[in-house]
Formats: sequence, structure tokens, C-alpha cells
Amino acid sequence: MRTKILIPMMMLSLFCINLSVQAQSDRKYRKTMEKEYKAKVKELKKQKWQISGSSLTLNAAIMKHQRTLDANENSKELIATVSMCQSLNVCRSNALNNALIEYAQGAGSYVRGRIASDMFNNSSAEAPQELDNFYAAYERLVSAEVKGELEFSLALEKKNGAGKSYQAWYIINEDKASKARMRAMRRAAEESRLAQEYAHQISQFVQEGFGEPNSN
Repeated sequence: MRTKILIPMMMLSLFCINLSVQAQSDRKYRKTMEKEYKAKVKELKKQKWQISGSSLTLNAAIMKHQRTLDANENSKELIATVSMCQSLNVCRSNALNNALIEYAQGAGSYVRGRIASDMFNNSSAEAPQELDNFYAAYERLVSAEVKGELEFSLALEKKNGAGKSYQAWYIINEDKASKARMRAMRRAAEESRLAQEYAHQISQFVQEGFGEPNSN
């Protein structure tokens, strides 16, 4: 009878301990994120960035962005900067274009590197030149395919001579981005008979994430 009572109590005790550890971990995570958020806002204000096209304050916009980013572990941040533009429409268009190019180049470089190292032992002499056509097509098509997966989060601007500098912050879901990259790979392979020979191996590289895109 005592055994029957003790086992549930032990399980309850372990459950409470796990909850306590998880709570401490959550508090530590929130504290780290809050520290990171405050540092980011402080640096942006120091650089004289202001929120653009939103009624939110800079603090609120960055906090909202950070919470959206943290809500899904598959979400990644992509920041595109335009050094000089005149109107907001031009700023937005250029920023989106820069973001797509940056993402596509990152995806293309990753696949190129994996093909070179895993399939041709880093020997450019062994890699067929026709693959260069595939790389170019892949980057171009990634840019087109991933456009619909970029989620605009916020924009910043600051004066720059007669014009302004502009930043657009996006969030991209890596699961959706992976599907977009696969669509681009299949279309690029159709343009290159040689790439079709390596389609299975290349598709594995394409499905993998390629790290955090560099922000300007």
C-alpha cells in the first residue's frame, strides 16, 4: 500500500522539479532576449534610425519583430539596407530587391560549395562548366520563388544628405523557404541537362538551411 502511494508522489515530485527547471530556463531566456532587444534598440537610436511608415514607436516595433521572430524556431531574420534613396516607394522597392538578391546569393553559394566539396572534392577542374549555368539559373529562380515567402516586419529610415538611408526588416520561415528553393532547383535543372544528372544529390543540398543571411 505504501508503495502505491510513494510512486505517484515521486512522480509528482519529479514533475514539479521539471516545471521548476523549465521555469528557470524560460526566465533566463526571456532575460537574455530582453537584454538583446534593449541593446539593439540602443544601437539603432545611436545610429539615428527612426521607424518608417508605422504608428508604432521604435521600441514597440523592434519588440514586436523580436517576439514574432522568437515565436517560431524556423523563422529567420533578413535585413536589407538601401544606402541612398529619395522617395519611400523607391526605398521599399530597392530594399525588397536587395533582400531577394542577398537571400538568393546565400542559397546559391551554399549549394555551389556543397557540390564542389561533396561531389568533386573541391576540384574546380573536375566540376563540369555546365554547372555554372545551373548556379546562375538557380540564384535567379530562388529570388523569384522566395519573394512570396518574405514577411515584411518593419522599416527604418534616417537622413542621408539630400535623401535618406533605409532598412527593411523581414522574417522568413525556413520550412516555406526550403520549398521555394526546391521549386527553384527543379526549374533550374530543367534549363540544364547536366544538372539533371546530379538532381538527387543537389536536391539534398538545396533542402538544407544555409545559415543566417548576412545583413548589410
